[in-house]
Amino acid sequence: MEYSNQYKNLSDLFYKKITQKSTQTALISKENGVWVNTTWERYGERAKNIGMALKKLGLNSLEKVSILSNSMIEWVIADMGILGINGVTIPIYQSNTPKEVEYIINHSDSKIVFVEDKKQLEKVIQVYDNLATKPKVILIKGESDKKFDWLLTWKEVESIGEKYSFDEFKKLSENTPDSQLATIVYTSGTTGVPKGVMLSHRALLANAEGLADSLKDIAFENEIILMFLPLAHIFAKVMHILSIYAGFQSAYAESIEKLMDNIGEIKPHFMGSVPRIYEKVYSKIVSDVENGSFVKKKVFNWAIEVGESVSKAIQQKKSISPVLKVQYELASKLVFSKLKNRFGGRLKFFASAGAPLAKEIAQFFHASGILILEAYGLTELAGASTINKPDLFKFGTVGPATKTVDIKLADDGEIICKGAMVMDGYYKDINATTEALVDGWFYSGDIGVIDNDGYITITDRKKDIIVTAGGKNIAPQGIENLMKTDHRISQIIVLGDKMRYLVALVNINFEEAEKFAATNGIIYKSKDELTGHPKIIQWMEEIISEKNSTLPSFSTIKKFKIVPNEFSIENGELTPTLKVKRKICMERYKKDIDEMYI
Repeated sequence: MEYSNQYKNLSDLFYKKITQKSTQTALISKENGVWVNTTWERYGERAKNIGMALKKLGLNSLEKVSILSNSMIEWVIADMGILGINGVTIPIYQSNTPKEVEYIINHSDSKIVFVEDKKQLEKVIQVYDNLATKPKVILIKGESDKKFDWLLTWKEVESIGEKYSFDEFKKLSENTPDSQLATIVYTSGTTGVPKGVMLSHRALLANAEGLADSLKDIAFENEIILMFLPLAHIFAKVMHILSIYAGFQSAYAESIEKLMDNIGEIKPHFMGSVPRIYEKVYSKIVSDVENGSFVKKKVFNWAIEVGESVSKAIQQKKSISPVLKVQYELASKLVFSKLKNRFGGRLKFFASAGAPLAKEIAQFFHASGILILEAYGLTELAGASTINKPDLFKFGTVGPATKTVDIKLADDGEIICKGAMVMDGYYKDINATTEALVDGWFYSGDIGVIDNDGYITITDRKKDIIVTAGGKNIAPQGIENLMKTDHRISQIIVLGDKMRYLVALVNINFEEAEKFAATNGIIYKSKDELTGHPKIIQWMEEIISEKNSTLPSFSTIKKFKIVPNEFSIENGELTPTLKVKRKICMERYKKDIDEMYI
């Protein structure tokens, strides 16, 4: 483990970057339909305005400030302002319910809360009487309602800080040690109440340094990353800090709904996403081809074969023959260029983290000329602790450890980590901290294997491992990822702990089901009718049987139930980063699960 400790704290990093690149673009956002650039100098000035205003409003060192907002430039400006006056940032997902917002504000003892708009403000209004700290609330977008004496607007707060100089702001963090608490990031909670992960300035700096070193062969300087993941998630937070560390430009998408439009407008060089987004893009492409003409299928399949041959040669570091080069140029012109153009035409790579990405999907994208570098990390590790390298990547793995963390396997295969990027502990939870941190090693709860080159493959979450009644240990995540490589399956949960065989809850791709119904004379009036139709059940049975044929018998899905409505964040079945909440789904669909064991 190597950590250079070259910056005093995150603010020191920020100020040095401002000095180096003052007139260059740091942030890009859409305002009134037009993309607007913010320079590093202006970024710093606005962070100063917010920080000094918070100080004037009574925020003391190490006091907490929550940010309840989607990803936007005001989020990162507020973050750097909070850190500059030695405050602690508390991110809250914009998808959280009022009760979840109440819990995080109270548990973190937040004295001030930023809210994105009236929709988010309404959540705070609903629970305000239950908030112990009676925080000041700052509305980022919209006009203030004067009936609340605790409510201010972003414009009002910025104007308070304008009268202070940048030097006054800088002095406040001059002696801040890198061991000081910078943020408490609440886990999205696939089970139970979220835990508050305490991360120091040092942890976030070490993470950025490690990633920058692993990606050093790619030119970052002044290039553009398009941000759309919620900054309440550690993956997005890491990209925010890395953008300062490496000096690239951060563009912020308007919304997930407008993401593809924004990609075409911004033409990013890099993007990061969770696997679910890649799965959806993959399914859409395959679906379009399957529903296309015979000629379209033939050309597409030929192009993919050519792309796979090129991909294989690149991975094995072999030369590409002149014939294959010509074939690939033609395949690119006929097929791959369309996909690349959908992502702006100058994308260098995608990063994927948050959950394992199916190897088949990563290979498909690379065959198409788009590289996905899979990484691994947890909130407790301040973000990514491993990442595949641009010049040496292995699909199906999450790459080797970055230089700022040590990783090894415990006797039972659990991944354990040590280094500057490891959390300080869980806020107000000594028992959970003691359980997770042993002799400086963080026990991740993930099971994995490490090859001779140090590349790590995640097999599953330790708590999700299924032990059947016959004593077989089965990792459901691999089976789920295999099933989702069929574009007709949207989501799937494999179950069977202490039972005789495996079963599954399945979300089907409803668009594909509708097409199947149209060509097979199925008449229906609702989703429930369609998903319960015998022909649809037989259709899905054939799809699962085909995938089962590649698995050992004890790992095959013997029975399944189609869940008509797709698992969603709004229904509480997915986390904000689109991971399935297994416990919630098992409770909600208990009757369906029980019926599969009759």
